[in-house]
Amino acid sequence: MRFVDLIEKKKKGFEHTKEEIQFIVDSLMNGKAEDYQVSAWLMAVYFQGMTIDETANLTKAIINSGETIDLSALHSICPHVADKHSTGGVGDKITLILIPLLAACGVPIAKLSGRGLGHTGGTIDKLESIPGFRTDLEVEELIEKVKDVGLAIGAQTKRLTPADGKLYALRDVTATVDAIPLISSSVVSKKIASGADYVVLDVKYGSGAFIKTPEKACELAQWMVDIAAKLGKKFHAVITSMEQPLGRAVGNAIEVIESIEFLKGVMTPDIKELTYEMAALTLVELGKANSKEEAYQKIQNAIETGAALDCFRKLVKSQNGNPLVVDNYRLFAQPEFAESIYAEKDGYVQNIDAYKTAYACKLLGAGRERKSDPIDYSAGIYLNKIYGERVSRGDVIATLYANDEEKLSLAKEFLKDAFTFSDYEQPQRNLIYKII
Repeated sequence: MRFVDLIEKKKKGFEHTKEEIQFIVDSLMNGKAEDYQVSAWLMAVYFQGMTIDETANLTKAIINSGETIDLSALHSICPHVADKHSTGGVGDKITLILIPLLAACGVPIAKLSGRGLGHTGGTIDKLESIPGFRTDLEVEELIEKVKDVGLAIGAQTKRLTPADGKLYALRDVTATVDAIPLISSSVVSKKIASGADYVVLDVKYGSGAFIKTPEKACELAQWMVDIAAKLGKKFHAVITSMEQPLGRAVGNAIEVIESIEFLKGVMTPDIKELTYEMAALTLVELGKANSKEEAYQKIQNAIETGAALDCFRKLVKSQNGNPLVVDNYRLFAQPEFAESIYAEKDGYVQNIDAYKTAYACKLLGAGRERKSDPIDYSAGIYLNKIYGERVSRGDVIATLYANDEEKLSLAKEFLKDAFTFSDYEQPQRNLIYKII
């Protein structure tokens, strides 16, 4: 078998066999295929596509390129272990809320998350804004922490799906990142290798997401659900809008604070809608509730009794973080400067452009271009007014935080441009477009 022949085959639109897919991944891992050959194959896939069977075989080969996590030791706590994945968005702190909420409802969570490349940090960056919080957990340590307190969140390890890392590096420099079969195999391989029995996906579309339309988001979601099923796993996908930021906070520490406030019962409608729906899907699927109605009651009870907040506190303490941050937000790194944006007329917030908000946040220092770049945990944006809320001239509509006055001034202009207003009251908006 020659790699060049497989490039030619895919270029002409023919389907690869399971053995050919395995040869491609093996050649990538053992260095027998040159980067330019793999890049050529990726471009052929981009234009010719892959079938579900091909993509499932690629996903399986990627999983087998490294170690897999065996979470069967957690089955004494619960017969099934759940996980959650988001395709990424602006102000997306759902993982920080959902994980302790599910743990409070009896679902053990051993989650591996990533750092952010872009406008704000990823889940790991946000957690590391908590003083002392440690995310560099070995797999065995991760499992022990779940046994002890019911949940743990660690940084992704290179021991899992190394082929995906190599493929993504080439996709990133060959403009093939957005090929649906390649996205699907990347996401599903990581989730299955992480050992979860059930995964709920948050697939986003809109100005603040890399997928721009709900139709394309549904297509990607269906692929991931179907591939998981081919490999014997159950996934649900929740298709959600990312036209506007989630909640009020965009950044790192500031998003952790909003997550803690949610667990204390202070919720924006959009975060509540998405978190409750994803939690309910998981509880019903894993047999922790007989219906969505019963699941919603369990979720509400976990908030009202403080059980979910207590699980977050246990998570922080278990991973060497300072649990006192739950009650004292001054323990987070504090920004040197803050500046407000004021409403110039009366009306209602009609839209807050997610991309422009995210770009402003990146200018403040909350994101990074390269993995090696430093990140400012204290930088961020608080949206004092969000969609549908009434504003009067002179009201503060947003507050920016930074440690650099020049960055603050530049970001302020971008954020001003993100807001649009209407003279009329706005209709109720649903964040969830569809569930697959």
